[in-house]
Amino acid sequence: MRQELRDKIIEVCDRKIQQKGANVGLSFYAFFKNKNDQPEVLMEAAKWWIETHRLDHFEKAIKIKEMVQSGL
Repeated sequence: MRQELRDKIIEVCDRKIQQKGANVGLSFYAFFKNKNDQPEVLMEAAKWWIETHRLDHFEKAIKIKEMVQSGL
C-alpha cells in the first residue's frame, strides 16, 4: 500500500477515535470523499481491506490503525 494512503488511514483513524472513542468502527470508505476522484487509491484500499485481509465491512478504527502501522 502506498505511503500516502497509509498516512491518510492513520490520520482518519486518529480523528475518529478522538471524536467517538476507542470503540468506533469504520469502513474503508471513511478514507475518501463522497466522490470518486481517486479510483485507483480507492481500489487499492478496497483490495487491502477485502481481498488481502478479509475484513468485515465495519472494523474498529484502532485495529485498522494498528494493522497499518505494523506494515500489514
